[in-house]
Amino acid sequence: MKEQRKKYELTGEFIEHCNGKKLYRIRALVSFGVVVAGQLGGFVESEKNLDQSLSGNAWVSGDARVYGNAQVYGNAWVYGDARVYGNAQVYGNARVYGNAQVYGDAWVSGDARVYGNAQVYGDAWVSGDARVYGNAWVYGNAQVYGNAQVYGNARVYGNAWVYGNAQVYGNARVYGNARVRSYAVISERKMIFWASNVGSENGTLTVFNGKDGLIVTRGCFTGAVDEFLAKSAEVHDDKTKNEYKLLIEVAKSRILGVKDE
Repeated sequence: MKEQRKKYELTGEFIEHCNGKKLYRIRALVSFGVVVAGQLGGFVESEKNLDQSLSGNAWVSGDARVYGNAQVYGNAWVYGDARVYGNAQVYGNARVYGNAQVYGDAWVSGDARVYGNAQVYGDAWVSGDARVYGNAWVYGNAQVYGNAQVYGNARVYGNAWVYGNAQVYGNARVYGNARVRSYAVISERKMIFWASNVGSENGTLTVFNGKDGLIVTRGCFTGAVDEFLAKSAEVHDDKTKNEYKLLIEVAKSRILGVKDE
């Protein structure tokens, strides 16, 4: 069986991690992508951290560190002073850079970017064309995907999903079972409201601030408050309609500081 050609080697240069483990600087053995043979890269604990396959252009550069059981593969890059560790995976065309950290069992994939001082950890997923940056944290079982952006000091956690063209930033907190999508614009904690175990299917109703007013998500529905209430009136019994109407009033009061007459 023909031995697989390696694309990089571990050099004799190393740094000692806080737990006493050594991380070795890597050197490219062949040219691939924009990397040229002989070019020095970042630091890994072992060859299991960075894919050796020439079928992809995955690379670790600068002073970035990948260690533990973490893996970088596909065409993904980790660079700058970024850290990827634990059981984290960075793959596809994803980029992790700056002072960003990805750890735990988190996954960053697709064309996603995690940078600045951002952290993605726990069982969180960041994928698609999503961006997580600034001092933002995404953790727990949270998912950020599509064209969504999470930045500033925002936190997305629990079982929350942020997707579509949503923007969560400032000091916003999105958590629990919240679903934020479409053209959401959330910069403060009060700009979102959700309630779980509601309606005939015991699902989650989420109401949040959008570019053109409040947006409601429930199941497959995403739209304006009036559209949601009109649709509910068509398909639900009186009990469910009244439940949703009351929840919308509470959401308006929380988010806008107003109450329907």
